[in-house]
Amino acid sequence: MEKRSFGQTGKQFPLLSFGAQRIVDEHHCTEEEALQIVHRAIDEGIIYFDTAPSYSAGQSEERLGKALLGRRDKVWIATKTHDRTRDGSLKLLEASLKRLQTDHVEEWRLHNIMTMDELNQCMAKGGALEALIEAKEQGIIKHISISGHTNPRVQLEAIERFPFDSALVALSAADHLVYSFAHEFLPRANEKGIAIIGMKVMALGQLAPWYEKALQYTFSLPISTAIV
Repeated sequence: MEKRSFGQTGKQFPLLSFGAQRIVDEHHCTEEEALQIVHRAIDEGIIYFDTAPSYSAGQSEERLGKALLGRRDKVWIATKTHDRTRDGSLKLLEASLKRLQTDHVEEWRLHNIMTMDELNQCMAKGGALEALIEAKEQGIIKHISISGHTNPRVQLEAIERFPFDSALVALSAADHLVYSFAHEFLPRANEKGIAIIGMKVMALGQLAPWYEKALQYTFSLPISTAIV
């Protein structure tokens, strides 16, 4: 599998990475199936795994943690905070580490910042960004990230205010018909050397009948990797 550089981290990852949102009961995946899926992904060379505490009340993190026992050194874990405050985010991180059964994660990100108001809240005194910075200083996380599903102008403003290491953004063939991270966000993010992770590649399943073309479109963009 083709590998690409992950921003300025010095790391390289396969172009295809793993989104762990669906390895949960809510999406009709048993724990046994979840463990099998993650092990198969690692066996096939997948390194980058994305999860979040909000995915089925932490079940995604819990199952990923179980699957990675004895294999933690083979993977890169990215998780998130959906809390917009420092204190709330640090509590989420503590719980995430317990579920993931690890003492650190490689990447922690502000989860789905949709509006300028949310961005301002995260970046204000006592906001979530303070938690990310503190955790990095303590070595609990290695890299600071942000994600966005909808309005690329919010993420554009974010990367002008703070030197994020990476950004997880929606990059399907259908997205440019509404908001286009490909056209509005990627050029500036690449100028800044920010690692870009593509998501929503199948447009919430709408492009699944043409999954090869959907993947080809996202892989053709100047990104580091894409999660499905």
